[in-house]
Amino acid sequence: MRPYEVMVILEPTLEESAVQQVINRSTEVLTAGSVTVNKVEKWGKRRLAYEINHRTEGYYVLFDVTGEPAPMNELDRQLRLADDVIRHKIVRIPEQAAGRKLPGATPAAAPQAQDAQEEKAEEGA
Repeated sequence: MRPYEVMVILEPTLEESAVQQVINRSTEVLTAGSVTVNKVEKWGKRRLAYEINHRTEGYYVLFDVTGEPAPMNELDRQLRLADDVIRHKIVRIPEQAAGRKLPGATPAAAPQAQDAQEEKAEEGA
């Protein structure tokens, strides 16, 4: 299971019920593929960094999910086809950033291994 963040920018003119429908469709696609939706944050209307399709505002929604790549590909396809979605981005979060330990790695071992590599490099020079 891999952690992902999904940012979706919707049409700013959508009503709250239409925004909720897009969120519900997205979560249904994810849960059908055995993806766990950890959190959904509605950021609301915000100004875009640059104009997209003659729009300067968008309604932002952030999904925090955990799952496998195949359902994420299906979500990507669904969002690409949706008329209400201006832009979307699916990002895989690195294991360390998601607050998880890598198997066999200890937090104290990583700096020691780096110090050992630096010492070998100095000896070789």
